[in-house]
Amino acid sequence: MSDAREKIVFDNVSKFYGETLGVNRVKLTLPPGITSLVGPNGSGKSTVMNLMTGLLFPTEGSISVRGVSPLQPEVLFRQLGYCTQYDSFPPGISGWRYVFGLMLLHGHGDAWAREKAEAAIEQVGLTKDCKRRIGAYSKGMRQRIKLAGAIAHDPAVLILDEPLNGLDPMARSEIIALMRKLGEQGKHVILSSHILHEVDIVSDQVVMLNEGYVVAEGEIRAVRQEVRAVPLQVTVRCDRPSELASMMLQSDSVMEIRLHPDRRGLLIRTQDADRFYLALNKSVVDHNLTIESISPADDDVQSVYQYLINDNRGANQ
Repeated sequence: MSDAREKIVFDNVSKFYGETLGVNRVKLTLPPGITSLVGPNGSGKSTVMNLMTGLLFPTEGSISVRGVSPLQPEVLFRQLGYCTQYDSFPPGISGWRYVFGLMLLHGHGDAWAREKAEAAIEQVGLTKDCKRRIGAYSKGMRQRIKLAGAIAHDPAVLILDEPLNGLDPMARSEIIALMRKLGEQGKHVILSSHILHEVDIVSDQVVMLNEGYVVAEGEIRAVRQEVRAVPLQVTVRCDRPSELASMMLQSDSVMEIRLHPDRRGLLIRTQDADRFYLALNKSVVDHNLTIESISPADDDVQSVYQYLINDNRGANQ
């Protein structure tokens, strides 16, 4: 039996701001790893994050963060790191002093705080610039020093609101690698982002929200399979795409085939993925085709989200 201390659980949670809906009847069980919250502005992502951290309390329902209730902040904060979307730094403070000060607030001595601050600043690549005032930092550097402050005490749960915002491609790649490393260590990494193709790359699972409701949750491919009415689209690139198209059109698993403009690939639509892949494999082997790549064309977060919103619009009303 799984241990509740290894999961984040929302049990029928609702949050209302007066008569305004924040989230409604949310039921989630999040395992360790990287979970992305996806949805447009006003969908409920920030409310879910603030409920996890205890910055908000639910109107109804209960929350457990690895066995700890947000109603126990002195216990929760020891195992939780939160990197907000918004900047809030004391005037004139350096990056080093900011992270070091946060570590002192955990109640440990100077030596422990110094060790943790140095390690975290190194992890986010700011050792060379940590003695500079944060006010002189670029947007990307401010994002990284906030992340250092959130991870320095080695929390079991890391909550990141738009953590990739403002980062250049190199820094973005480094932070994604760091998030993956933390997820592989068995930590919970909860992030929200509008950079959907990067959410797709980094996430172990997603929670899709719309207008305060959970539209879907799970791995990208598992979520995609819930949308039975929408055909699966697969891109196949090969040496003889026209020949492959002629063969695949003979399979009743194929609904439509389009040739890519560069004439090196096909976009194929099917509602029976298992039969389609069997037919594709047989065609490739029987006719000795050279395949460059086979990839789902719509297993990314953005396309799945649009499908689910369209399928579920009005279902929760």
